Amino acid sequence: MPRRRTSRSAPRPTDGELEILTVLWNRGASTVREVQEGLGRPAGYTTVLKLLQIMLEKGLVRRDESERSHRYEAARTREQTQGRLVADLIGRAFDGSASELVLRALDAKPVPRGELEEIQRVLDRLEEENP
Repeated sequence: MPRRRTSRSAPRPTDGELEILTVLWNRGASTVREVQEGLGRPAGYTTVLKLLQIMLEKGLVRRDESERSHRYEAARTREQTQGRLVADLIGRAFDGSASELVLRALDAKPVPRGELEEIQRVLDRLEEENP
């Protein structure tokens, strides 16, 4: 039986794995069939099952085997996974500079007013915490 990764540094999910994680974050613990239906695009049952098995081995999901239909759930929250992906991107593409990432993200496409207000609130909070 393959050993499941238990390290805190789980590998970066592929695009397909991120699609599955998004379904699990939105729906909660789900069967293979429920994940398949939640993808919103054609995907074979066995393809989804194989991806979930690979993700289990990588430590990206957990599996509850207590029922006949096994249920899978994300091993980490959306925020934890996004944080790891952003930290990795900052290190690889922005020479460790979070400000460069933010500036490029804001320049990449128009930002809705509501998001700009949310960004401003975060900046204000950070400024208060680090005078």
